[in-house]
Amino acid sequence: MAFVLFISFLILLRLSELLIARRNEIWLRANGAVEYGKKHYPFIVLLHLAFMLSLVIEYLLKPTETPDYFLLALLLALIAVKMHIIYSLGRYWNTKILHIAGVPLVRKGLYKYFKHPNYFIVISEIAVIPLIFHLYVTAIVFSVLNAIMLFIRIKAENKILKQA
Repeated sequence: MAFVLFISFLILLRLSELLIARRNEIWLRANGAVEYGKKHYPFIVLLHLAFMLSLVIEYLLKPTETPDYFLLALLLALIAVKMHIIYSLGRYWNTKILHIAGVPLVRKGLYKYFKHPNYFIVISEIAVIPLIFHLYVTAIVFSVLNAIMLFIRIKAENKILKQA
């Protein structure tokens, strides 16, 4: 039962993030934003869908009702930091690379200190989420796949950020 509640919470969290991203995308495009990284974006979506599916499959193959409460607390802290990041970027936060020419980079919140704090959170989530229920295969496989994807993503994003 704990895993069902956990995975339901994760799905609702991801759906709420996608709703925020969609709302922001509409505003960004209405204000002249151009999308970059279109070729790799479907692979990001596929990666995250496969991650959720892998969590369920690995859990069904090796059910563990005893979550790691320390890692669960860590995940809640990561979610709080992600919420701060989304708040800091405001309408500019998105799951896509959308850029409005001439708009200066956001330099508040964690963005005062780090170039890509959101990706630190994503890397941490991909590792921590499966480990809460001792799903080691998912943690390892998707940490590697996510690292490859983020290498491509950050390279594309940095190219655009240099122009800002």
